[in-house]
Amino acid sequence: MTLRQGKAKAGQPTASAPERVETSSKPGLPRQAGSFAHYSVAQEIGRRIVSGDYLPGSILPNEAEWSEMFGTSRSVVREAIKMLMSKNLLVSRTKIGSRVEPRENWNHLDRDVLAWVSQSPRREALMRSVQQLRHIIEPEAAALAAEIRSDEEMAQISAACTDMGTATTLSQRTRADRRFHQAILNATRNELLMPLGAMIDSSLDYLFTFVTREVNDLRYAQDLHEAIERAIRLQRPDVARSIASC
Repeated sequence: MTLRQGKAKAGQPTASAPERVETSSKPGLPRQAGSFAHYSVAQEIGRRIVSGDYLPGSILPNEAEWSEMFGTSRSVVREAIKMLMSKNLLVSRTKIGSRVEPRENWNHLDRDVLAWVSQSPRREALMRSVQQLRHIIEPEAAALAAEIRSDEEMAQISAACTDMGTATTLSQRTRADRRFHQAILNATRNELLMPLGAMIDSSLDYLFTFVTREVNDLRYAQDLHEAIERAIRLQRPDVARSIASC
């Protein structure tokens, strides 16, 4: 499947040197109490960073400016900045402020970062990366699942596959598709593979829906999933690997 490359906006500045970004006049966020307040602020700043409003190398507004912009306290802003630093989107330096990290440093497996990117102009590039990751991981995961899966794990794989075939809406089919691949990862019992599906599951609705829309022959896609399910059920790892590579 060929995807259109996103185009940079005309005149968009590069990030060759740290640049102070001016605050905007956008209205503040609705007031919220407790941990939800700093999470909401982090969500808004994170979206702006990922969308390119603040380029890598840019110096962000300070706590006082964010506080005025969002109509919240500095302590809330401070916690939001810490949250974004934990996701490797920002680095903070004394007397300099918070600077946007290079994209290659971002934690792209973080649920929030994935969600922000999937809603940004970079979503198609992310989709290609996700598909490449799946093509690397899923064949070996299917083979390993075929070798060691339990009856209970097999039941989960089979149920998801059946639900894909009987789904009457695109959203139902997409949910069943995600369950199918997660069930295979779970059946590997690999502590590094199992969380992978959970990390991307809730954040990639748009991307999986987009892929499903691009598949002209849903029957072929269903046949492929059923063939993988059958190979795992019959415990034929080489066959499962081969089919999952298609």
